[in-house]
Amino acid sequence: MQQAYALSLEGTVVAVAADRGHHFSKRAQARIVLVEGHGVDGDAHAGAFVRHRYLARRQPRLPNVRQVHLIPAELFASLSDAGFQVAAGDLGENITTAGLDLERMPLGTLIELGPVAIIELTGLRTPCVLIDRFQAGLKRQVLSSAETGPPFKCGVLGVVRVGGAVAPGHSARVRLPSSPFRALPAL
Repeated sequence: MQQAYALSLEGTVVAVAADRGHHFSKRAQARIVLVEGHGVDGDAHAGAFVRHRYLARRQPRLPNVRQVHLIPAELFASLSDAGFQVAAGDLGENITTAGLDLERMPLGTLIELGPVAIIELTGLRTPCVLIDRFQAGLKRQVLSSAETGPPFKCGVLGVVRVGGAVAPGHSARVRLPSSPFRALPAL
């Protein structure tokens, strides 16, 4: 299946966040450091093997395809229109971007961040029950009612292919895979 719409290939990093603990929200930082094959230095979800608490208890040796969580800042405006107050880092994301339709990117897309860092997209972040504990009714708001497009509006997950520092104001450039379009799976 080929994409039937144009994707923006240039955007910017508007915020970065990390947290050493397994908390729902992450604290904004002046910069984060991505470590190849590991994730965000000092973040609870960094590591070669799965760090998601539920999955790690069941299969601790699964490869970590959730090293970095990216979310489009445009989501915050649509949530605000629906009566929710959500800011960068509140939904547990490490990198907030502007100008990129992240959830519509194909599997294997590379996002170049700042001067050297590169993340490969591995899937859509699925909203869990914790999102409603953060703000009641928010989970329903991030589920898509459209028949086409992604089923969730909660950002994307990826792995670090090339490490480097990432900070607000850095560029976010997309390199689409040369293989046929495959939608991001739910993770």
